[in-house]
Amino acid sequence: MRKLLLFTFSLLLVSCDVPLPKPPPPVAPVSKTGELVVLTHNGPTTYYENPNGDPTGFEYDLVTLFAREAGYRVKFVVENDLDSLFKKLSQHQAHFAAAGITQTDALKERMRFGPPYLKVTQQVIYNTDTIKPRGFADLVGARVAVVAGSSAAETLLDMRQRISGLHWTEVKTEWGEDLLDELSKSAVDAVIVNSNEFDIAQNLYANLGVAFEIKRPDQLAWAFPKDVAPDLYAQVQAFFKRIQKDGTLKRLMERYYGHTDRLESADVAGILERMKDTLPKYLRYFQEAEELTGIDWRLIAAIGYQESHWNPYATSPTGVRGLMMMTGDTADRMGVTDRLDPRQSIIAGAKYLALLVDAMPSRVEEPDRTWMALAAYNQGQGHLEDARVLAQRHKLNPLAWSDVKQTLPLLARSEHHGTVKHGYCRGGEAVVFVENIRTYYDILVKYQRPYKPLLLSGNEAGA
Repeated sequence: MRKLLLFTFSLLLVSCDVPLPKPPPPVAPVSKTGELVVLTHNGPTTYYENPNGDPTGFEYDLVTLFAREAGYRVKFVVENDLDSLFKKLSQHQAHFAAAGITQTDALKERMRFGPPYLKVTQQVIYNTDTIKPRGFADLVGARVAVVAGSSAAETLLDMRQRISGLHWTEVKTEWGEDLLDELSKSAVDAVIVNSNEFDIAQNLYANLGVAFEIKRPDQLAWAFPKDVAPDLYAQVQAFFKRIQKDGTLKRLMERYYGHTDRLESADVAGILERMKDTLPKYLRYFQEAEELTGIDWRLIAAIGYQESHWNPYATSPTGVRGLMMMTGDTADRMGVTDRLDPRQSIIAGAKYLALLVDAMPSRVEEPDRTWMALAAYNQGQGHLEDARVLAQRHKLNPLAWSDVKQTLPLLARSEHHGTVKHGYCRGGEAVVFVENIRTYYDILVKYQRPYKPLLLSGNEAGA
């Protein structure tokens, strides 16, 4: 027995000698390496991959602009939730965090903030199929959810001191759309998100609305370690002062937070009216596009109507332009010299769709092949393939649009987009895009004749 005790004691001594894991070494000063390391998270208000496969987002553009002016290279480190992001920042694993972070009293004790760039309010969002809560007292007994580490969690802590019985769940997620998705399915009764987040998400959730707003405004800013290098902090201050003064910041805000009509419901009366007074102006271009691609001109016209209501001068806040609303990169790829030229836009859009149809796996049959190509037209081929991967994981058919359209919206949720190659995208927008086009196409098929080009041989032509 004594030997056993001595052996056990010796094991304890050995275990005490095992060193604890050391935190990773801090990032080197940017003044020495020229590389700026920035923490962020995947989401539409911060950093995500656009349909062309390139990184984009408000924070991405803002950081990239700052780095270019300062002469730095940028390395983005994407975190899955705010807690892990704040931990890495405290360990000096990055020079700062650009992730739509609200300046709260609790966070100000842990880190230093740069100049504020956006004023937001917290909004209590409810499912419009239920009774609208008028204040926090109406949330007693309700299933309330907020993002862990967010300013909304601090608000609820403060309110609970005045309203007993107020309870909520803090969810570790990248941003509030995961919670909005649950709310739309009635899995929770209310969520609290920042106004900028709901502005972007609301078009995809017809059954969600703002119950009430917390009147105290919050401000978003980049977050730095308490002992941030003075020279870097001074550069950031000068940068924000400059972009606020010359309107650069305002233009970026408009690009990402400006209102858009792209996700309106199908307006049958509108397309019937425009078939009379607008479509005849561009009919020959749609039919020429069918000759070149073999795609029914009415489907091409349906895309054009969904994109711009057949307006050749349409321009969105994000820079897509023309009747087929093409990005600059896609226009360059398709050889377009003027996106506002309706003929160039229509033919290029049709050729681009044809490329996407041809790129579909051979086992995908029509009409699913075309519907999936349209989803890729909207959100990019990489994101479509991610949705097909998710369909297979969920034991759905990755060759069927009816199944893939169930998984495309999942790409907006961190628990899913973090497991696939191309990350976050607004897959729900692609579903709306495709389904609206199918509706417009059915209307055009009903009222417009198919195009049958007269293909004559040499003998027939001379007859």
